[in-house]
Amino acid sequence: MISTILILLNLLVSPPKTVYDFSFKTIDGKEVKLSKFKGKKILIVNTASKCGYTPQYEDLEKLHKQYGKKVVLIGFPAGNFGGQEFSSNAEIKEFCTGKYKVSFLLAEKSSVKGDDISPLFKFLTSQTNTEEQGDIKWNFEKFLINEKGELVHRFRSKTKPMDEAVTKNL
Repeated sequence: MISTILILLNLLVSPPKTVYDFSFKTIDGKEVKLSKFKGKKILIVNTASKCGYTPQYEDLEKLHKQYGKKVVLIGFPAGNFGGQEFSSNAEIKEFCTGKYKVSFLLAEKSSVKGDDISPLFKFLTSQTNTEEQGDIKWNFEKFLINEKGELVHRFRSKTKPMDEAVTKNL
């Protein structure tokens, strides 16, 4: 709680300019600074284990295998839409690695909308330089970040991870 307050105070004093100003915790609780991925593209996806779009995990894993040298894929499990995510990180990890053989980075369960939105998603949804803007509407929205840490494309849930609209930009 205190670290969240400090992050929010820091954001008020010095607004973030790129995603490199953020960090996240993995599903295993390890802190990762997004600046670690400078020079690579990053695809951030808000995911859910019990959603009609959950089969997109298959294409996300395929994308990770095919483009992993050029793009870092990070799934952010969230239960903001109809509670379609398990309650614990352990359950989420077991589901994703067991059923879908996910090997790309998974963050701990996060909030991607509402009063408790994570600072990263507050930043991403406030960007106005992409095709889609504003609040996340559902699970499996995708945010493509360029090598400079800037959001360059945003795709709604219906756009599949291996769709040409996504892959041509990787």
